[in-house]
Amino acid sequence: MRKVSGLLLASERRAISGLAGLYATRMLGLFMVLPVLALYADDLIGATPFLVGLALGIYGLTQALLQIPFGMLSDRVGRKPVIAAGMVLFMLGSVVAAQADTIGGVLLGRSLQGSGAVAAAIMALLADQTREQVRTAAMATIGLSIGVAFAVAMVLGPWLAAGFGLPGVFWFTALLAAGGLVVLWKLVPPAPRLIRHRDVGMDRNQLKAMLGRRDLLRLDLSIFVLHLVLMAIFVAVPLRLLDVGIAPERHGITYLGVMALAFLCMVPLVVIAEKRRRMKTMCLLAITAITLGLGGLAGFATSYWGLFGWLLLFFTGFNLLEATLPSMLSKLAPAGAKGSAMGVYSTSQFLGAFLGGLLGGVLAQQWGLSAVFIGCAAMSLAWLVLMIGMVPPPHLASEVVALDGDQYGDALDTLMAGFAEVAGVEEVMVVPEEGLAYLKVDRQRLDEKALARLIEKGNSIDT
Repeated sequence: MRKVSGLLLASERRAISGLAGLYATRMLGLFMVLPVLALYADDLIGATPFLVGLALGIYGLTQALLQIPFGMLSDRVGRKPVIAAGMVLFMLGSVVAAQADTIGGVLLGRSLQGSGAVAAAIMALLADQTREQVRTAAMATIGLSIGVAFAVAMVLGPWLAAGFGLPGVFWFTALLAAGGLVVLWKLVPPAPRLIRHRDVGMDRNQLKAMLGRRDLLRLDLSIFVLHLVLMAIFVAVPLRLLDVGIAPERHGITYLGVMALAFLCMVPLVVIAEKRRRMKTMCLLAITAITLGLGGLAGFATSYWGLFGWLLLFFTGFNLLEATLPSMLSKLAPAGAKGSAMGVYSTSQFLGAFLGGLLGGVLAQQWGLSAVFIGCAAMSLAWLVLMIGMVPPPHLASEVVALDGDQYGDALDTLMAGFAEVAGVEEVMVVPEEGLAYLKVDRQRLDEKALARLIEKGNSIDT
């Protein structure tokens, strides 16, 4: 047995940089339309606030429906072919939307963009390309790339739309998809033999078990509501910026300032959450900030700086949750079931994006822009009340121990008992077919020496 920590191999660096770039490129294309579609909808035949909201969020529906099937398909036919097919669908959807002169055409294009649901396949390929001891850092890099993509999209989308119109945004997205295909085949190393990884893969029985966990369902609800309100407000925010005198070509500067300051405000709060073990407190603080920000946008954003301040409050809370919810999920997910937990979590996120666009469109069309913010604030307040009863998550970390040889087939109980007796080891799952043991540990209580002795004992048995 061995528990190893070390530097990234050259092939792992290539895989991580390539796949993080691929993931970010795809999300950048999906996000760039958020700050501009409402502004340029008058150029589309048949556009209404409801259909604009639907066009913003429709990608989430196809993502939610196809995410898990695409991931499972990649287990059967290979990662790269599935990812390539998804990127082709994404590129096709971008071309359809770029050529559309009706809102129906944009809806079709956005649906096709979302149908390239390859997030699970990308994460599985990343697991194939990395050793277990560096995999957590590799996954964190993917998460960071998504946050960067969102911030860049808020600035780049308005700039492209001001210069080239809404079609220019979609044509640029198609170019990004084409570039992603080049990255996939040229930069990402050849895919190894397919391996099932419980820390990123999805198991049907585990998926059912995740749906019965109240603590995990609270996190699924949180990411659902978070992306619901995000998608809904972008039916109204761009138009509110116009109302306070900001020309479309200057919207990107506003978003840049908001996102940069929100990031700076968020960082110390993440440190407090992780280092001082205040996850629940920071979660409630973030939801409170989102609720107050939405309430302020509903009735108090009558000037540019007022609008800027309420957006800053909202996005500080948003960024804090985007950073801490996956960490909380990792701490709560059972050993060896992180992939299944993340599958439910990601599906909830995409469903929230879809229903958020739908809700924002309905509220804007029926009762005006303020109703969008009021409705979202009411939902956030209900979310806050529900989360008050949340039990603070245990501050557990994941450890993966490689098992050398197959001599454990008749002694799994003994092996698991040995791990469980080590102080600080809270959960154990041994998977002989993967040659791995998944542990959940409390690092403050973990007896590193006892764990090392157990591993060393295993090594002596192996030899």
